Amino acid sequence: VQLQASGGGLVQPGGSLRLSCAASGSIFSFNLMAWYRQAPGKQREWVASSTSGGTNYADSVKGRFTISRDNAKNMVYLQMNSLEPEDTAVYLCTGVRSGTSYWGQGTLVTVSS
Repeated sequence: VQLQASGGGLVQPGGSLRLSCAASGSIFSFNLMAWYRQAPGKQREWVASSTSGGTNYADSVKGRFTISRDNAKNMVYLQMNSLEPEDTAVYLCTGVRSGTSYWGQGTLVTVSS
C-alpha cells in the first residue's frame, strides 16, 4: 500500500487547511493511521492518530486539528484550523498494519503572513 499526502500550501496565520492522505489500497485493516510533521531543522514529531479506540493529538495541536478517516474511500484527513507559524512543516501520513509501518511522501504547509 502506498500513501500520498496532499493539500498543503501557503496560508496566513489563523487560517485553515485540510490535508488528505490517499492510500493505493484498502486501509480497513490498518490498526492505526496517523499524521506526523517535520519542520526545517527539527526532528519528525507525531501530530495526531486514529485507532479503533479513538483519536489522539499532540498537545501543540489539540483543539485546533482534527484527524478523520474514510475507510470506504481509503482516505485519511487532517483538518487544521487556527494555524500558527509554528505549524509550518512537511506533513506526512502513516499507517500501521500487522506491525508494519507504511509512510507516504509529505506535503508542505507554510503558515506565514
